[in-house]
Amino acid sequence: MTKKIRKFNKKPGKDFSGKILKLLSQNSSKVFNYKQIAAAFEVTDTKGRNEIIKELKYLVSKQKIEETDRGKFRIVEQSSYFEGIIDMTSRKAAYFVSSEFEEDPFIPTNNLNKALHGDKVKVYVYNKRKGKKPEAEVIEILERKRDEFVGVIQMHGTFAFVVSANPKMYVDLFIPKEKFGDAENGDVVLVKMTDWPEKANNPYAKVIKVLGKPGEHNTEMHAILAEYGLPTEFPIEVETFAQKLDTSITEEEIAKRRDMRNVLTFTIDPRDAKDFDDALSFQVLENGNYEIGIHIADVSHYVQEGTILDEEAYNRATSIYLVDRVVPMLPEVLSNFACSLRPNEEKYTFSAVFELNKKAEIVNSWFGRTVTYSDKRFAYEEAQVIIETKGNKIPAEISLTNEDQTIEKPIVDAILTIDDLAKKLRAKRMANGAVSFDKVEVKFHLDENDEPTGVYFKVSKDANHLIEEFMLLANRKVSEFIGKQKKTFIYRIHDEPDQDKLFNLQAVVSKFGYGLNFKSKDTISKSLNQLLTDVQGKKEQNMVDTLAIRSMSKAVYSTDNIGHYGLAFDYYSHFTSPIRRYPDVMAHRLLQNYLDGAKSADEEVYEEKSIHCSQMENLAANAERDSIKYMQVKFMQDHKDEEFLGVISGVTEWGIYVEIVENKCEGMVRIREIKDDYYTFDDQQYALVGEVTKNLLQLGDEVIVKVKNADLVKKQLDFTLIKKVSEE
Repeated sequence: MTKKIRKFNKKPGKDFSGKILKLLSQNSSKVFNYKQIAAAFEVTDTKGRNEIIKELKYLVSKQKIEETDRGKFRIVEQSSYFEGIIDMTSRKAAYFVSSEFEEDPFIPTNNLNKALHGDKVKVYVYNKRKGKKPEAEVIEILERKRDEFVGVIQMHGTFAFVVSANPKMYVDLFIPKEKFGDAENGDVVLVKMTDWPEKANNPYAKVIKVLGKPGEHNTEMHAILAEYGLPTEFPIEVETFAQKLDTSITEEEIAKRRDMRNVLTFTIDPRDAKDFDDALSFQVLENGNYEIGIHIADVSHYVQEGTILDEEAYNRATSIYLVDRVVPMLPEVLSNFACSLRPNEEKYTFSAVFELNKKAEIVNSWFGRTVTYSDKRFAYEEAQVIIETKGNKIPAEISLTNEDQTIEKPIVDAILTIDDLAKKLRAKRMANGAVSFDKVEVKFHLDENDEPTGVYFKVSKDANHLIEEFMLLANRKVSEFIGKQKKTFIYRIHDEPDQDKLFNLQAVVSKFGYGLNFKSKDTISKSLNQLLTDVQGKKEQNMVDTLAIRSMSKAVYSTDNIGHYGLAFDYYSHFTSPIRRYPDVMAHRLLQNYLDGAKSADEEVYEEKSIHCSQMENLAANAERDSIKYMQVKFMQDHKDEEFLGVISGVTEWGIYVEIVENKCEGMVRIREIKDDYYTFDDQQYALVGEVTKNLLQLGDEVIVKVKNADLVKKQLDFTLIKKVSEE
């Protein structure tokens, strides 16, 4: 008993507030007296009981609990208690995210009560009155989002702490010596949280994997994947299962399919691609129309439902494209070989075949399983040269995939005709209100050690748009075919943009002389397109492109079709990339089932799968962004003594973000580091304002900066501000 008394000898104070609310809310139909509450908390000393009595009176005064009879208490059951998700900020505070609130309630750190980012919690919400900013306190953690974390282990004899570089992880993890595993001081490790004792300030954890030394390339790439709970390799049993699959092309299977091996077929992909999801076939029909086939790898032929291969593919849901590697959804025997539509090989495919007239109007459509043969593989650069030169011989320095530089006339004619049709399809789409986001992608030249030697930008040209338009056509028509039958399907949906975000975008772009037209849905999309066209090649392009994308809703998977705003489609799905996206595999299965006359699939089951795939896609995108940020920091490490022209891409109360014009690397100039004046944040002007000089450091301003610090572990660049360009 002595141990228990000593345990609560410290003044409980506010420590009891959350515990009492949790106990009463979990037993909302019961009443408790102070003795029962003390017993539940194992408080046996008089001082501790008195503290509980004081806390009960305080909670009654705050109307969080009620005294139903003398000395008997219960929770106040009212709409002040809600369930939702914790969204941590990088400032060691959080917001409570729930559809119940237009404005997310703020949660101070001392009200988190051991909740972490992403946890599902029950909270008590204060200040629900109109005009007051709501705040919340976590009452109960309903479900942990995660229990594995990445960080650097710092050893202190018989114990250690793991410090995460993730700004949303506000607490270090405590590791007892017997849980160190093979870790050495300073290693980057993956740990599993095992417990968070009631009186402990830090959660307890154990080391489950040593990732390497901080700053080493492979360590940081693996750390990025581990941070998001993403895999680095396939389980041996999955690899073994895949290796044993029959990947031969058999006459028996061909007989079940439409044989299109004799129709001219080719692929156009990035020059370094290894998995080719899609191919195009082309032939001129007797009536003068064109038959164009969009042929997609028939992954569902090999990845059968109920197998460990399918389970692994579903769990991953997507391939992950880091800056230096691909973590595939499928084992290599499928992704790079059996399913990949490689040149001069017969493949099982799932196809959407269209008859189009010269106006790019669809006359007929056909969907089904096929067998195809790819006659040629093109890189985008090669196809672009064919389009630009109308089929003249490709210069030697451009040819990347074809040893024979003589491209046969039928293929040249096919590419030029398909390009013409693609341009007509694109023009129709844009006229219908589609928004054209051709954001510049930052890519790195890497040496044999994966060290960045240079930066280049990936820009979409006609060859990219050619493939894009016909993939969009297949995705749209497949989903329309099923949607009009009112059968369950997985759609790719995109809601209309948030008006408040659009108004914020308008406030920013107006400083550069641009504007948006809010008169109607149609004028919004047209003025957005005009804005994106007008900023091309300007210093503010990347910033405006980024802000415009952020004003858009996020595209997700769902069985509830609301259409796709950005593409201006009433029906849209993902059908054309099953090697790298699981929703496409499900789309193939559903389509084949319906072609075979099956009844509508269970909507609830597929909605759950849609949510999972959307979540995994988001994690993969975050990992991809982190890997790019890491490589940008690594690249800038070698340029510390150089001055760069940059554009202010963000303004906050703690400093300005600057994007370097020549390489798109972004870093921060902290407000305390700007020495020529005392600056404060003005959220109306999106600027820092000098108190004495009234100088403005405003969104979009050109500045000269130098790298102050490049932190590979935190993936963080700090700049020193040299001057505003206008000061010259």
